[in-house]
Amino acid sequence: MNKELIPLLNAQMMIELPGNISMDELQDYLTNYFKKLIEQDFEKLISILYKIDVDENKLKALLKQNTGTDSGDVIAMLVIDRQLKKIETRKKFK
Repeated sequence: MNKELIPLLNAQMMIELPGNISMDELQDYLTNYFKKLIEQDFEKLISILYKIDVDENKLKALLKQNTGTDSGDVIAMLVIDRQLKKIETRKKFK
């Protein structure tokens, strides 16, 4: 797992993930976290997605395309992917 991913997620989402979490555990944690936000605090979910800069059109397309898949799982996948791309871009331009 990328050492920079967890601190970035913690900072941007204002959560406290352990540094030794596996990618599968991270996916599960974020899926459950986003499911809870969908049900209980949709505004916070939108705020997080905006802050992380998840592509709204891509999210809508994936949610429409994966109707049998849990929405929290799709959002978690997109958030992880976006954060990894940010890390990669920062490394390129350092």
